Amino acid sequence: MADIVRTEGVLGGDPRIEGTRVSVLHVYELVVEGDHPPVDVADQLDISLGEVYSALAYYHEHPEEMREVRAAQESAAATLREESLSPPEPAK
Repeated sequence: MADIVRTEGVLGGDPRIEGTRVSVLHVYELVVEGDHPPVDVADQLDISLGEVYSALAYYHEHPEEMREVRAAQESAAATLREESLSPPEPAK
């Protein structure tokens, strides 16, 4: 079974499959929310089918952590949207 790790400075410290830059949340979103078969996700992300299932198991075994990761990503996306719509005034 693949190890799930958190490394500061890699994917913002979010849980990911060890040796990759593939996050647990990304795998979950593709399989569960995107309704893609796990075998297709493994092929698309160039990871093993076992790694897909390890990421899914981790997601379901750590619900509070994954809610926090999702909330942080949504907050960062909202901040980026706000800043992209209203760039700072140029310095005079």
